[in-house]
Amino acid sequence: MAKLLLLLRLLLVTAITSGYAAAVVPERNTITHIKGFDGPLPFSLETGYVEVEETHSVELFYYFIQSERNPLEDPLILWISGGPGCSGLNALFFDIGPLKLDVAGYTEGLFPRLVYFEDSWTKVSNVIFLDAPVGTGFSYSREAQGLNVSITGTGRQVRIFLERWLVQHPEFASNPLYIGGDSYSGITVPVTALEMANHNPNGELNLKGYMVGNGLTDKNCDDGGRFPFMHGMGLISDELYEGALGSCVGDLVSTPKTTECAQALQAISEATSDINPMHILEPLCEVEYLRHSTPTRIFATRLLVQEENDELGSIFPRTASPSLPVDCRASGYYLSDIWANDVEVREMLGIREGSVGIWRLCPTLLHLRMDVHSTVPYHRHLTQRGYRALVYNGDHDLVITFVGTQAWIRTLGYPVVAPWRPWYSNRQPAGFTTEYAYNLTYATVKGGGHMAPESHPKECLHMLEKWTSPAGRL
Repeated sequence: MAKLLLLLRLLLVTAITSGYAAAVVPERNTITHIKGFDGPLPFSLETGYVEVEETHSVELFYYFIQSERNPLEDPLILWISGGPGCSGLNALFFDIGPLKLDVAGYTEGLFPRLVYFEDSWTKVSNVIFLDAPVGTGFSYSREAQGLNVSITGTGRQVRIFLERWLVQHPEFASNPLYIGGDSYSGITVPVTALEMANHNPNGELNLKGYMVGNGLTDKNCDDGGRFPFMHGMGLISDELYEGALGSCVGDLVSTPKTTECAQALQAISEATSDINPMHILEPLCEVEYLRHSTPTRIFATRLLVQEENDELGSIFPRTASPSLPVDCRASGYYLSDIWANDVEVREMLGIREGSVGIWRLCPTLLHLRMDVHSTVPYHRHLTQRGYRALVYNGDHDLVITFVGTQAWIRTLGYPVVAPWRPWYSNRQPAGFTTEYAYNLTYATVKGGGHMAPESHPKECLHMLEKWTSPAGRL
C-alpha cells in the first residue's frame, strides 16, 4: 500500500507540471569535493537552476543537501533566507547548514577554508537552500523585466520552483514538506506557504507546515515591541522609557508627532547606539564589514551583462581584507564574498557564465515590490486550514523582539492549549514555549540572536528534531 501511495503521489506531481516534465530534465550537478574543504564532503550536495518564469527566463538557483540520517523519510525543508535578498549560502554557512567558514584560521591573502559543522539541520532533514527572490545570490533573469517581481509574485515563483524541482527529484515527493526562513522571511515564508496551500488541490505537494524564526510579521507589533524589550532588558532606564511613553502618548511606532516625543526617542537612540541589534550581548562589528563592501550599484541588476564580469577584478580585490576578529560574525560574512566570487568555486557550483557579476551575501533588491505588509492573515489562514506552524525567537534580538512576536500572536485570538513552560535541550532549559490551538507552537531560544541557529545551533537543532517528530512537541 505504501508503495502504491508513493507511486500515485509521484504521478500527481508529474501531472501538474506536465509541460515542464516533457522538456529535457536538467542533469543534476552533484558535488563531492568543494574548494576550501579538505577531502570529500561528508554529506550529499547538489546545486542547480530551475526556470520559474519563461517569458523573461527567470532562473532560481539552489543548493540541496540530503539528510545525513534518512533522506527518503526525513522532512524536506525549503529554506528562504531573509533580507529580502540574502543568498541561500547565508543559511548554509551561518544559520542551519553543515559548512562553516574558518574565520579563526584565516590568513590574509589566502583562500578561506571550510570546515564541517555537526549541529546542522541537515542532520535530521533534507534542506533546499534557495536563492530567492530573483536577483538573490546566483538567481537571475535573462531580461530586465524578469527582475520586476513582488513578494506575492515571489511566492508563486517559489511554488513553481518546488513543483518542478520535485519532477526532477520524485524520490522526495512523499517526504513531509515544510517551508522555513527567518528575518524578512517572516513575510516571504507565510506568503509562499499559502500560495502552495491554495494551488495544491490533489495534495501533490506534501505540505505539512512552516516555520519562521525572528520573522518580520506586522509593523505595528514588531516596531512596538522594541521599546518594552529595551526597557525589560535593562538597555534603557525607567525614566527614558516612561518619558517616551508619556510624550508619545503610548505610540512608539509611528513618526513622532510632537517635539517632546522626538526628543525622547532621540535620547533612547543615543543611549543604545552602540548596541548590536542582531544580538544585544555581542559586539557591534557590522560597520567594519560594510566599510569594505562592494558598492550597492553592483547588485542593482542581475542580468546577462558582460560589464559586470569585467568589474570583478578591480572592485573586489583578492588580497585586501579587513581585520577579521574571531568574535565578530561579520568576519565570516566577508569571507563568504571571497569564496563565492572565486572562478573555480563558480565553475564547481555550475554557475552559468555571464549570469551574475559580483556575488553579494545580501544585496539590495531594487526591483522587488513589497506588496505584503502584514502576514498575520496568512498565519490565520494557514493554521486554521490545518497546517502546522513553528514561530520562534532568539530572545536577545532587538530587530524582531519576542515582545513584538507575542503581540501579533495574541491578535489571532487563539486559545492556549499548553501554557508557557520551559523546553529542554541536553537536560537544560533551552527556552520557553506555548502551544496554541490550530497547531501553532511558539518558542523562545534562550540567549539566541536574530538568527537563533547561528548563535545556538545545538539547541535549535534539537528544537527542529522535536517539533518535526511524530510527537510534534518541544
